[in-house]
Amino acid sequence: MKPEPSPSTVYFDGSCPLCRAEIGYYRRTDQDGALCFVDVSEPGAPVPDGVTQQRAMQRFHVRAGDGRLLSGAAAFVEVWSRLPRWRLAARVASLPGALAVLEFGYRIFLPVRPLISRQFGRALRLTSGGKGAHSA
Repeated sequence: MKPEPSPSTVYFDGSCPLCRAEIGYYRRTDQDGALCFVDVSEPGAPVPDGVTQQRAMQRFHVRAGDGRLLSGAAAFVEVWSRLPRWRLAARVASLPGALAVLEFGYRIFLPVRPLISRQFGRALRLTSGGKGAHSA
């Protein structure tokens, strides 16, 4: 029997409402404890070696259980590979050319993420009656 890999560490921007919602979903889905989560927007939060806090907040990073540091689409694929309901998506992403297409889409998304996140945050505040939505 193959030993279970060490948990992967997910570095995320907790100041982003969209990111918080996505990480909240991953936390609820991760019933095996395959992922650890670090909110890099918190002062003094640990960030991966060689990555500034600003860079960690601008782009998704994951330290895989085997020690590799992944970012962008590859980081998402690592997360998906650790979550039972998402393993098929991770396998599809491993098909030739798929990761390059995902990374291209991610790079297109990054510049509009702040706008989408603000709109998402507003929508959450409206649906929660004006209460803060910082629960991930």
